Amino acid sequence: MKHRGRHRRRRRGAALRAVLAGTALALTATATLISTSQAEVAGNPGALRPLTSRADTGPLRLQERLVPARTLDRLAASMGRPVGVDAVLRTADHTLRSGAGCSAGDRATLPVAPATGRAYCWDRADAAATAWRPASVTTSGDADDDGVWGTHRVVLAGWTHSTAAGRAAERGLARVAFVDTDDPARPVYRWVLLVVPVDGGRDYRGLASGVSGMVWYRNKLLVTTTAGSADALYVYDLDRIQRTTATTPAVGRVPGGWSADGYGYVMPAVGSYRYAAGRCSASGPPCPGALSLDRGSAPDSLVAGEWTAPGSDRRARLWRYAFSEDPARGGLLATDSAGRADAVEAYATRVAGIRGVLSYRRPGAAAASWYVGHLSSSAGAHDGLWRQDRKGARPDHCGFDASHHCWARSAGSLSYWQETGEVWSLSDRMLFSVPLAALDRSTD
Repeated sequence: MKHRGRHRRRRRGAALRAVLAGTALALTATATLISTSQAEVAGNPGALRPLTSRADTGPLRLQERLVPARTLDRLAASMGRPVGVDAVLRTADHTLRSGAGCSAGDRATLPVAPATGRAYCWDRADAAATAWRPASVTTSGDADDDGVWGTHRVVLAGWTHSTAAGRAAERGLARVAFVDTDDPARPVYRWVLLVVPVDGGRDYRGLASGVSGMVWYRNKLLVTTTAGSADALYVYDLDRIQRTTATTPAVGRVPGGWSADGYGYVMPAVGSYRYAAGRCSASGPPCPGALSLDRGSAPDSLVAGEWTAPGSDRRARLWRYAFSEDPARGGLLATDSAGRADAVEAYATRVAGIRGVLSYRRPGAAAASWYVGHLSSSAGAHDGLWRQDRKGARPDHCGFDASHHCWARSAGSLSYWQETGEVWSLSDRMLFSVPLAALDRSTD
C-alpha cells in the first residue's frame, strides 16, 4: 500500500509549514485572560527522577494478547470486507468550524500562550452532546513520517461518553473522529465506534473505556483503557474498519444485521496489552492517562504518562516502550519470545493530573525534553504545561504575573506532527495546534 514508506514529501511539508506560519489564526488573542484566582502559581515540580531499579520498572511490564486471526476473519465474513481510512473520509458528514464560526466561549478554552496556529470547534450537534467529551488526539504525522496516509492528511480525535449520563447501553463508550484536514479552511470528519470482538468473532461489544490517550503508528491505533483495569492498551487496525448495516441503539449483532448505536462504522480491536503485575493502582502498575509517539528515539517509541488526581502529592510516572522493527509486526510493541514488553526508559515526576505528554529531543540537546500538560486543581481554570528533563522544569507562562496556567482548559493529550512542526491537542470545546517552536519559546 502507498501509505507506508519514509521521506517522500519533504518539499510539500516545507511549503505547508510556510503556509501555516503565514496564516496563523489569531483566535487566542480574544481568549479571556485568566483571573488572579486562576493564576495561582503551581509549585515547580523540579527535575525528572530516573527509575532504574527492577522494583520501579517491573510493574511497567506488559503482556501482549492478540485477537486470533480466525476471530477477526469470522467477523469480517459476516459483516463484509473491511475498509480503510479512505472509505471513512469519503463519507465524512460533519464539518469543523473555525474563526467566526466558533463562539467566544469556545475560543476562551484555547491556550492563553502560546498562540494557536490552527483552531477548530466541532459540529454544533456534537458540541451540544454534553455527555461526550474529547480527550485524545493523534495524526497521520504519527502514522508515517511524511505526514500523509494514502493521499490524505488526517487527525484522529478520541471521545468518551460519560459513565453516569445518557442511556445505560451508551455509557462509557469510545468513538474516534476521523478528520480530513486536506483543506485546512474546511476540515470534515466522520465518526467510528471502537468495539471489541466477542464469542469468537460472532459478535462485538462497545469498548467501554476512557480513551484519554491514543497513538496511530503505521496501520495500528493504540488507545488507553479505563483506570483500574489490568488492561493498559487496546490495539486497533486501521485497515480493519467495518461498515454497519443497522441504525438501532444496540451495539453488536441484531436481527438482520450489525448495529453500533447509530454509527456507520466500527473498528474492532485486534489485540491488547495487559499489565503482568495485575490491575493498575497507586502502589502497582501505573494507570496510563496520556500517550504520544517519539520519532526521535531509536527505534520509535510509545511514550506514556500516569494519571494521578490534580493536586496530588504522589509522584507520577513517565515511561516509554519501543515499537517493534519486525515488518510482520508493524505498529506493535517490541516484545520478547513470551510476548512481554518492558519499558526502555522511565522517570518519576511531581506533576499531577497529567493529561498530555510528549518526549522530544531538540537539535543539539544531549537528551530529550518531556512536555507534560496537566489539569488545574481549580475548577474552570486554564491548565498548565511544563517542560521537564533531568536538570529541572520550566513552565508555559503568560501574563504580567507570569502565571503558569496558560495551556488549554480541560486539555487533552498531545501529538507532535514532525513534518509540519505542529503540536496538536484539544480543549473541552476545540481541536487546535501550536508550533512546537512557539511552545519552546513560551517555556524558555
